[in-house]
Amino acid sequence: MILYFMKYILLILTIFSLLLQAKELKLNKRDINLIKESPNKNYIINRFKKFKQMREKAANFPIEKKLAYVNAFFNKILPIDDATKYNYDDYWATRKEFIIEGHGDCEDYTIAKYFTLLELGIKKKNLYFAVVQVKGKTSYHMNLLYLDNPKAVPLVLDNLSFKVVPFPIRKKLLPKFVFNEYDAHILTKTGLGKKVKVDWGEVNKWEVLLDRVYNKNE
Repeated sequence: MILYFMKYILLILTIFSLLLQAKELKLNKRDINLIKESPNKNYIINRFKKFKQMREKAANFPIEKKLAYVNAFFNKILPIDDATKYNYDDYWATRKEFIIEGHGDCEDYTIAKYFTLLELGIKKKNLYFAVVQVKGKTSYHMNLLYLDNPKAVPLVLDNLSFKVVPFPIRKKLLPKFVFNEYDAHILTKTGLGKKVKVDWGEVNKWEVLLDRVYNKNE
């Protein structure tokens, strides 16, 4: 019993030490219990360790290298659809959930990259969540865009590619619209179009996500 308790304390100390520098990524008691009970806890702790190493290494990178490094890091996590993972269609996982689960779909990759880049000093106004369609596919796809200014050609961070390139180079991506914490726009092949209002339907998943991250530490 004592040995079990010591292992539990060691687990808690290990996780907290790994995340000490990640101001926005803090584990609560529920998270720690979830990790503790997981048969994959060693893998989860290793993912957090690698996340911390990535974050520290990328901190002083120039912007484009920072984008590429974060994109590549999260793209190593395996994709899976929401119905398989959560028994819920189009669930938006927080970055913390994504790292703990170790797999996710396109929204999960985009969310994780967004909040990580914010921690690394990228401004919110320069990042947009992009809804696109991949040629030959009937469903929509999400990725993250970086724009140096509102008239710039976006750079694409996508779980379908390890390369961060200007949007026009991704010929198979059909632009639809983008949004961030300030506004939303029609997306064209060369950048932002006119401002629009996103129809979220019955549930505004974007507001729910921001509330979970900023106010509920999820």
